[in-house]
Amino acid sequence: MIGHKKDEKKEFKDEKSINESLEEKIKDPKEEKIEELTDLVKRVQAEFENFKKREENQRKVFVEFSNAELIRGLLAVLDSIDSAKKNGNENELKGIKLIEKQLIGVLENYGLREIKSLGKKFNPEFHECLMKENNPEKEDEIILEELQKGFMLKDRVLRHSKVKINSIEKKESEKNE
Repeated sequence: MIGHKKDEKKEFKDEKSINESLEEKIKDPKEEKIEELTDLVKRVQAEFENFKKREENQRKVFVEFSNAELIRGLLAVLDSIDSAKKNGNENELKGIKLIEKQLIGVLENYGLREIKSLGKKFNPEFHECLMKENNPEKEDEIILEELQKGFMLKDRVLRHSKVKINSIEKKESEKNE
């Protein structure tokens, strides 16, 4: 008899553990729904945070480049000043240079900077080639003359430099290789 009670207790413990594991596997539908909704809320919160970050970045870019069209228009004024410097007398030249310096200072405060081109290798990201010249004394694709200044606004090209580059003509034997 005593052995029989031990077997009964053991059977009862086994049934109890089986029932508990089944209960764990068979969850209450309410708890499943709660878990599902909790996961959904977490995903929506994460998506909203990402959305806020994207919007903030887009707003920063918009603010940085909102003046681009105005600045692009003022570049025409700088071009006119450059032209006037070439044609003015000495007294006019002093005044023109002061105005140019002041205008460039204001534009630089907004992130404008000149693209330095003269003597550098041609790069289509920053330069637009309008003319070519064959000068065997200079390196191929070196900028010989800057026809119109180019400018960057922050880290973007606002206007490409219009340039004349050196283009060394290749001999027929080099072209066929």
